[in-house]
Amino acid sequence: MLAGFALLAVAVFAGAAVLAMLHAFPPVVPIHLVFAAGIMPLIAAAMTHFIPVLTRSSTPPIWIRLIPPLLLIAGGLAFFAFAAANRDFRAAVYLALAAATTFAIWIVHRAVRAVGRPHPCLNWYLAAIVCLILALLAISAMAFWPQHYQTLKRLHLHLNTLGFIGLTAVSTLQVLMPTVVGRPDPGVAARLRKDLPWVVGGTLLIALSAAWFRPLVFAGLLFWLVPLFHLGQTWNALYRREILQCNGAAASLAAAYAGFCVILILGALHAFGLLNPADAALAFISAFLLPLVTGALSQLLPVWIRPGVQTAWHDEMRQKLGAWSAYRSLFFLLGGVLAGSGWRGGLLISIMGLLLFMLQLAAAIYSLVICRKP
Repeated sequence: MLAGFALLAVAVFAGAAVLAMLHAFPPVVPIHLVFAAGIMPLIAAAMTHFIPVLTRSSTPPIWIRLIPPLLLIAGGLAFFAFAAANRDFRAAVYLALAAATTFAIWIVHRAVRAVGRPHPCLNWYLAAIVCLILALLAISAMAFWPQHYQTLKRLHLHLNTLGFIGLTAVSTLQVLMPTVVGRPDPGVAARLRKDLPWVVGGTLLIALSAAWFRPLVFAGLLFWLVPLFHLGQTWNALYRREILQCNGAAASLAAAYAGFCVILILGALHAFGLLNPADAALAFISAFLLPLVTGALSQLLPVWIRPGVQTAWHDEMRQKLGAWSAYRSLFFLLGGVLAGSGWRGGLLISIMGLLLFMLQLAAAIYSLVICRKP
């Protein structure tokens, strides 16, 4: 299932890029295609894989494994509602809200019943799901307070991007990079435990600033930049050599980190009306999500396709998917910055990087999965 959601997310990126370039729909349509139908179910599916590891517990029950497909259905409903311009996305919101709430309850249950103390990354995942629930509640509130539509829309946007996606991504990056490089990060657990209040506070301050009081954005940025500075220091000391290599997932993960830092700055411009919100969302997708997803898949997709003991097959597939990752990441970052600055033609540069990864992905699956038997 995980491999399927991963491949679907790549396809969704490609489809959204085409829609954005053709101008066939308003920007909100391809943006929601990525966020709702691509990233939301992929994050939930990845969490179902990581949470048993973080809590040293068993495989999730079937009713939890059904949550990513339910979120995919909800995301699809939201996409078609925007594409049809009827804006009746109540069914999508209620379905996603029920699935996310159930998921949060299960995370708490696993944390309580964990063998020993759960890994602190679990608290980041729980906080991310809570942000998703709050973002969905903001959308639900539009039906009752339509006069506050823009305020609730801004809350929804920032709780989704910085909260749900940002918390999940930054915490996962910190436990994934040591796995990619093959050397531990001794301080990761303590850092995650110490930095969580900073990022939660920063997310809430930025969301509130966008909705009501813009000067709060500076405090929110500061709260977020503290843990990001700690992470950058650590990676520079431990993994600089691997990050600067042209091949391998480490370069993509580092580019995602850099892209997220850039997005925070662009988000401040958006809060003060100096940047179009659609441009900011496109920059978020290109400069952050694309290097994040391609880098994570370079490392994790072989495991998701063939779970169990790691073999030479897994190493070969990682080499194929991680080839030229630094160049892909430069395309993503440059395209995202240009799109975020208002020139959407910059998306063509991002599409070049995405096409390169899709060709590598297709070649790896054909040669190692279709043509080669286990």
